[in-house]
Amino acid sequence: MQTAYQDKPAATNGDRRVIDEIEYIFYDGYWIRYYSPLQETLANRKRLIDSLTRRAFHHTEAGINTPGSSLDIAREAYEIETNLERKRVNAAMLAGALFNRATDLFTAIVDLGDLGVQVSCNNELMRQCSDCFQEALALGRQVKHHSGCEGIDEIWGEPFKAFTMPVADFFESRFIKIAQGMCEIDMVADCMIEVFCSRPLFGGLESLIVDYATAARQAAETMKKDPVIFQVWPKFVALGEQLDAFRPELPTDADQMLRMRMAYGRNLIEEGRRLISYIAGARVPMPQSTQAYIEECLRYGQAPLP
Repeated sequence: MQTAYQDKPAATNGDRRVIDEIEYIFYDGYWIRYYSPLQETLANRKRLIDSLTRRAFHHTEAGINTPGSSLDIAREAYEIETNLERKRVNAAMLAGALFNRATDLFTAIVDLGDLGVQVSCNNELMRQCSDCFQEALALGRQVKHHSGCEGIDEIWGEPFKAFTMPVADFFESRFIKIAQGMCEIDMVADCMIEVFCSRPLFGGLESLIVDYATAARQAAETMKKDPVIFQVWPKFVALGEQLDAFRPELPTDADQMLRMRMAYGRNLIEEGRRLISYIAGARVPMPQSTQAYIEECLRYGQAPLP
């Protein structure tokens, strides 16, 4: 699917241009709305880490936002659990506690800085903070997306990246991940169009998919603090509702087999819409879920209609 994000003049990664009075940056085939990195200060780094930690918990499974004060209890519960399914959840809860402990420690470091106390990189507080982030990152493979589809390591690792990387480099890494997410949005949309839109019973679906994918890319590139989100997000949600409301045009004499086949197709369309929304909301790629969805759609497309 050729998109408005891709049909601009040839560019190389990192190029910036003003397009329709909006500044964009180019990465991996996509022009992405540009936001300047925060100034390199401890206070700004804390703001960034706090925001990324909240975002990580927002997009991951429920019940793992464990307070940092419960770190020892969470660790003990993880260590003594023997049931593998439960131990995975305990690992996710421990990872949450480690993230919150790290942010608590970094808050203390910033507060000391505000009082004029300079904390070096070799300070015990800084080392503990780094250790907590690293352990949380190592446990991140046990943490699932809130949909249960797959792990979402890309989001889980962001607070640690913001702690260790220069802020400008972290912003660059975010643009790259957004471009990768946009590519997967287009892959899912292309697959939906290929499988469904050549069939007369799914007439009118292609424009809905194209419009929704476009809105999803816009949602993925737009920061929540940008006032334009109040136009971008309602459009994205409303188009998703229109896509969910789509029904194949069944003939009045359709038999039970055809009705079941069309119901399955409609469920696949809704599944694709949800996957696009997950990628756009998380602003990172979800390769396992994308590949599994494409394979399921292709199996559906290979079977002839009854």
